[in-house]
Amino acid sequence: MNKILFFAPVLAAVLAVQAPAQEPASQKSLASSLNVYVFPTTGQAADQQSKDEAECYQWATANTGVDPFNLSKETAAAEQQAQAQQQQTQQATKGAGAKGAVKGAAAGALIGEIASDDAGEGAAYGAAAGAVVARRRGKAAQKQSAEQAEQQVQQAEATEAEKRSNFNKAFSVCLEGKQYLVKF
Repeated sequence: MNKILFFAPVLAAVLAVQAPAQEPASQKSLASSLNVYVFPTTGQAADQQSKDEAECYQWATANTGVDPFNLSKETAAAEQQAQAQQQQTQQATKGAGAKGAVKGAAAGALIGEIASDDAGEGAAYGAAAGAVVARRRGKAAQKQSAEQAEQQVQQAEATEAEKRSNFNKAFSVCLEGKQYLVKF
């Protein structure tokens, strides 16, 4: 037992010397966070590459008017606006059946009185028909609103992809001018 206690510190020291040195966790570069792959063709150092990427990021942002880190926020805002529009339509069409029944009953009562001197029967038929028609119109309006919202979201996503592509092209051109090989 004493031999184990004696050799434990020696064994730990030997293992520490033989263990490979752990490299510090590297930060993600600006280019890699944009899903752009950059290779220094003339042996530029990592700090020089970071500096060049920052300069090219600023240049590309200025020349395209696009900041890729804000694009996702713009798309999310468009999605929220589309959802709000859809909810607004749902609220507006709520109770459409009841409103239609009231209007149908009034029209049916008038027609029933004129046609057969029975306003009550005409009102009943008119209420049923009015409710059905109003519900159908409400559902059609909701469906149309949902389609419009989906189109707005798709358009925002397509616009974001196009802007991101234009930014990546400008960013790449700048880095290529500084002697880097670039792919995105």
